[in-house]
Amino acid sequence: MRRLMLLRHAKTETDAASGRDQDRRLDDRGRIDAAEIGRFMGAHPPLPDLVLVSPAIRAHQTWEIVHEAIKETIKERTKDLDREPRVELLPELYAADISQLLRTIRTASTADPKVLMVVGHNPAMHELALALGGSGDDAGRKALAGNLPTSGLAVFEFAVDDWEDVAFRRGRLARFVSPKLLKQMLDD
Repeated sequence: MRRLMLLRHAKTETDAASGRDQDRRLDDRGRIDAAEIGRFMGAHPPLPDLVLVSPAIRAHQTWEIVHEAIKETIKERTKDLDREPRVELLPELYAADISQLLRTIRTASTADPKVLMVVGHNPAMHELALALGGSGDDAGRKALAGNLPTSGLAVFEFAVDDWEDVAFRRGRLARFVSPKLLKQMLDD
């Protein structure tokens, strides 16, 4: 069994001072939303063994905030995070299309994590989430059909022993959450 977590970066500023899209930083809402998703992840393991992150500033800022919130949540519940995930910044994730994302996921077989997280960008992350899910949480699939919003997290399970065997329509959507959905859950 392999578990794949797709996390879209959090909300960002409209323009970077440099004018370069890769330099856009998280705005205040993005920082709050990333922390909220991190707290959710810390309370709902398993956690990633390997995290592949786009080199865009907004993507690695998202991961850093998520990671800190995971550690804080776990520390409140137990003692400490039992292991730190390995993190790799991958340039090919910045402007990846769906095929490149799938190739990148399949290359995780060399590290062989049980749980892999990819932190990246739309539209490819949303397209990949739609293409991977062949079954699973009906409400989550319906919510995900419209968009993978900023700070949206889609978690898939694959009944395979090797990342090389991950394929479109073979995943089961185990969970889909976003800051908006988490707020709706609290309000209900």
